[in-house]
Amino acid sequence: MIPGLVLDSYDEADRNAMSDAMDVMVAAFDPVFGEAWTLPQVAGVMMMPGTWLTVARVDATPLGFALVRSVLDECELLLLAVAPLWRGRGIGETLLRDSLTTARRRGILSMNLEVRATNNAVRLYEKAGFEYVHRRPGYYRGKDGQLYDALSFRKDMRI
Repeated sequence: MIPGLVLDSYDEADRNAMSDAMDVMVAAFDPVFGEAWTLPQVAGVMMMPGTWLTVARVDATPLGFALVRSVLDECELLLLAVAPLWRGRGIGETLLRDSLTTARRRGILSMNLEVRATNNAVRLYEKAGFEYVHRRPGYYRGKDGQLYDALSFRKDMRI
């Protein structure tokens, strides 16, 4: 764990938290793959009930974030990102573990996610016990028009 790392969670749209998440997203998501969201997309999801945003910070500097949306007893990890200079230090794992803990506390029985098949985060999800469900061919469209497959994963929280 990084000394001074703090996780702040938001159940409602918070302009500063969303701005911090966008700063990380711009740095973390390579535009080649077309995976990054816009601020209006994040704000729109934050307006939905059952959604929470967790921002990892040291001092006031945002290092990563996780965005999760739940419906009834299921949730989906919509976005998880760590600023490139802070990768490999356990921040993504900490955010994922916190998201799972929060989900369990809210009575959620399963978490789903989709990730680009070539994303290094696949290993993080498998290590955390997520199981491969299926492949979505051509799910992501890069800025150059190239298509990239998405992998769907699910974690049963009862196990």
